[in-house]
Amino acid sequence: MNSLQMKIKEFFTYGEKVPGYEVPVLNEREARAAAAILFVGAFLGLANGVMLGTAVFSEYFVTFFAIDFTMRIIQPRYAPSLMLGRFFVQNQKPEYVGAAQKRFAWTLGFILAWPMFYYLVIDFQPNPLKVLVCLICMALLFFEAAFSICLGCKIFGLIKKQDPKYCPGGICEMNIKEPIQRFSPVQKVILVMTFLIMGYGTYAYFTKLPDRTIFVKKMKMLMMNQAELDAMTKAKEKAEEDAFFNDDE
Repeated sequence: MNSLQMKIKEFFTYGEKVPGYEVPVLNEREARAAAAILFVGAFLGLANGVMLGTAVFSEYFVTFFAIDFTMRIIQPRYAPSLMLGRFFVQNQKPEYVGAAQKRFAWTLGFILAWPMFYYLVIDFQPNPLKVLVCLICMALLFFEAAFSICLGCKIFGLIKKQDPKYCPGGICEMNIKEPIQRFSPVQKVILVMTFLIMGYGTYAYFTKLPDRTIFVKKMKMLMMNQAELDAMTKAKEKAEEDAFFNDDE
């Protein structure tokens, strides 16, 4: 095998071989850092779209996101966001996880990324479904960055006949929780109340508060169908017409 063939083989070898690990692995610390970076980008794009009414930032971000996830499933060693993540955590001890389940999870991101690229960059037609896809991507990024929960890895574990090795957080190997990981009855009550209050607060923000913020107005408009938007436009035109004639009087 000549040097060119070896380089090609090395390029398409997925994951890193680390002594003591049975399967190729990746550094979860890099992945979490990259997820945090992408989450910030997605949040800024959403904020620009809702607050300022412009999709320019989102167009650039979604383009970067699609290219980045393409590189992740081909060769994560050269994915831009993962290299940024490595830059920030290069002095931390690596946390190795199985490469196979991460590749599966990133394939799901790849499947979401390119339709978003088409509908937000090539043929810009925002609607509630596309906003929902963006929110799902943001949720997946947030869960990985904040909690080291890789939902795609969990799906991989469900469909694979054998349990995957070296999952993020060691969830594949952990069978019994330590005492510090358990909830007492009082803690469970507080936790449930916290979830309920947070859920009600979110619901109230979108449904009960007056439309005092541009964000609420924009979100409600995004959730309207075309007939509702047309009716709102006609009502606005009628109000402007009535105001015009009232001024003449």
